[in-house]
Amino acid sequence: MIDEPTRRLDEGALRVLVPRVLAGLVRRGEDFDAAEDALQEALLEALRVWPEHPPRDPRAWLATVATRRLVDARRSDAARQRREEATYAEPPPAATEEGDDTLFLLFCCCHPDLAPPSQVALTLRAVGGLTTREIADAFYVPEATMAQRISRAKRVLAGPPARRLDQPGDLAVVLRVLYLVYTAGHIGPPTRVDLAGEAIRLARQLTLATEEPEARGLLALMLLNHARLRARLDPEGRIVTLDRQNRGLWDTREIAEGVRVLQSALAARRPGRYQIEAAIAALHDDAACAEETDWPQILAWYDDLVALTDDPERQDPAAVLGRAVAVGHVLGAAAGLRETDRLREVLGDRHRWHAVRAHLHELDGDLPAAATAYAEAARRATNVAERDHLVRQAARARAAGR
Repeated sequence: MIDEPTRRLDEGALRVLVPRVLAGLVRRGEDFDAAEDALQEALLEALRVWPEHPPRDPRAWLATVATRRLVDARRSDAARQRREEATYAEPPPAATEEGDDTLFLLFCCCHPDLAPPSQVALTLRAVGGLTTREIADAFYVPEATMAQRISRAKRVLAGPPARRLDQPGDLAVVLRVLYLVYTAGHIGPPTRVDLAGEAIRLARQLTLATEEPEARGLLALMLLNHARLRARLDPEGRIVTLDRQNRGLWDTREIAEGVRVLQSALAARRPGRYQIEAAIAALHDDAACAEETDWPQILAWYDDLVALTDDPERQDPAAVLGRAVAVGHVLGAAAGLRETDRLREVLGDRHRWHAVRAHLHELDGDLPAAATAYAEAARRATNVAERDHLVRQAARARAAGR
């Protein structure tokens, strides 16, 4: 919800402050939409006032000025309104709530009455601080469409008593949305890396607020993936696949923390999806080089992952596709390709299905087939960076196969 002029104040600080102030307003019963509008006005006022008179407590300043805007909108007494607007002395510190207000706001944005796309969009807007245009770009939809989606979501949160904000979404929904927010930051351009960091921060808070092992599993998964961030792109900004990454660039402290968190989660002996995916990530991070990857153990974890659903081909095709890669490394490429055949009807029009088959063909030494599959994957990719990567993979396989 931070507009472009306001970003010049201090984007990093505001990205932390804004959701906390908004959460404080919503927590005390203010309408979500009205609170967001009032806070935007407070930010514009900060743009005018702060350069010459920086406040001692920016959060309290924003909360106080936003509150005045909300009061002004409700009062008809013009004289009193003018007196209040004239009072721009340093406001007293606002009362704070116990716990992390941002986490409270996250639960609100994940309200179960909202559709998943709306949950993610509202979270990115209110908690992540992205503009409507940035969110629209991330979802490949027009800005007007995204604005309508966010407006509808806020209307749901302001609905009848059965939909009040004191009935936030359940933990499973919050975990899913939080991981989607992390993913948006992890795979996005460098300017969005802070979004991944915010997702990790919120996941840490979540592990303090609940004993649910899956919360710790999600934090571990984020940490173990985030540890490889510096090696994910080359100096030209091109994607580097896991097997070709410079592992010396991996953050060993983040890996160690991720492993500790994962071990704590697995102590409950009832691993869920995030714990299993974190265990797979830990095995990749533990390998000194691609050739030392413990593929049999990874395959065992994938077996557990696909067993979580009754119909994994349709309910969790991504897990089945990942398992096919592990099968290819353990039992041979031909066996892995047979596993992908089970997903042809569900994923045959997706670029990742063709990319996995290309990898397995290359593993089998069939470079012409690999080049063809890489080219088909590139043709279907919607992400520019992924498409360019797949085009290069196709060219490399084609040249090596001559």
